[in-house]
Amino acid sequence: MRAAVRNGWWAGPLRTVVLPLAVAVFTVAGTFRAAQIQPFARPLDAPAVALLLVGAAALVLRRRYPAVVLGVAACAAWVYLALDYPYGPVFLAGLVAMCSAVVSGHRRSAYAVTGVAFAGLLVLHLVRFPDQPLPLFGAGGWLSSLAIVVAVCEWWRARRERLAQERLAQEEAERRRGSEERLRIARDLHDSLGHHVSLINVQAGVALHLMDDDPEQARSALAAIKKSSGELLREMRATLGVLRGVDEGPPRAPVAGIARLDDLLAENRSAGLPVELEVVGARRELPPSVDQAAYRIVQESLTNARKHAGPAGAHVRLCYADDGLTVRVDDDGRGTAAPAESSGGSGLPGMRERAGALGGTLTAGPQAGGGFRVEARLPTPAASPALEHGEPSISPRRV
Repeated sequence: MRAAVRNGWWAGPLRTVVLPLAVAVFTVAGTFRAAQIQPFARPLDAPAVALLLVGAAALVLRRRYPAVVLGVAACAAWVYLALDYPYGPVFLAGLVAMCSAVVSGHRRSAYAVTGVAFAGLLVLHLVRFPDQPLPLFGAGGWLSSLAIVVAVCEWWRARRERLAQERLAQEEAERRRGSEERLRIARDLHDSLGHHVSLINVQAGVALHLMDDDPEQARSALAAIKKSSGELLREMRATLGVLRGVDEGPPRAPVAGIARLDDLLAENRSAGLPVELEVVGARRELPPSVDQAAYRIVQESLTNARKHAGPAGAHVRLCYADDGLTVRVDDDGRGTAAPAESSGGSGLPGMRERAGALGGTLTAGPQAGGGFRVEARLPTPAASPALEHGEPSISPRRV
């Protein structure tokens, strides 16, 4: 309601009435002036003024009934001239109605009514002046003027349609970007929540189990819970800030990426999952989207290993190549598929979406000898200068 008052609730009705009112004033005033140089025509009287006003008044409904309004304006002008009233801007209402019909898309009906009206005027001229030849020069001038008006109307209609299509395309692109952003936030929340909540659950169990027998170890587990919960709160605040559209300055916590992989592995080791890291090739700077996707895939894979592999160890392998990065996470547990694959969760599907969004692929499944493997291929642009120049490009490095 406030927006309507601020924008002016009267703006729509005012636009609907102003044009017909202007047409009425111009038509009546112009016809009275033109009548002064037509002494042999029938003097203007109340019926003549009423006929001049009929077409202008019908323009109020031009947007709802464009073809009907055009027909009414044409009939009023035809009857006005048939009664031998003087010429003047009596066709203005009809031209405005025709333009409105063409611009609104009612082209066929507009051209049909205009053609019939033009033919009717020629017939009327022959009936009124049977001894005079058909004024071809005047008719040609009318047709030329009408053709110019039609061309302008068609240009305006095409322009409006093009602008409408561009607006729809822009709205669709914005909706698509919004959907992609919501999907990205949902994946990040799932990965972050699953990882940190799983760590908190494991460490809470350790703390409860060792509270009486080993208070120092229980204290370490509680400290890990505090650290993990703090990380979780920071990530949730950042995500909620994006959802609210609040820009509170640059993020203080490091962005999730390969640079934080050592911290991630340390958290999993403290939660009871032995993890080894193998890097093949020279490490280099990756595009931010690839860097974050690789981190999240490793994070989710290790979370699934803690949840579903039982007592197990894990092995993370990063293989840098000129055209991409391969991320592989193996565990030697029971090797059963993660429930996210079959019960509608978003773990494995989310990882596939991350890889697919970058033009890559991800495969996941049990291994023949036991355990479970997740392998993602993430394409990257041409290799940038290596971050570790002294590192061999093909020999593995274990951490």
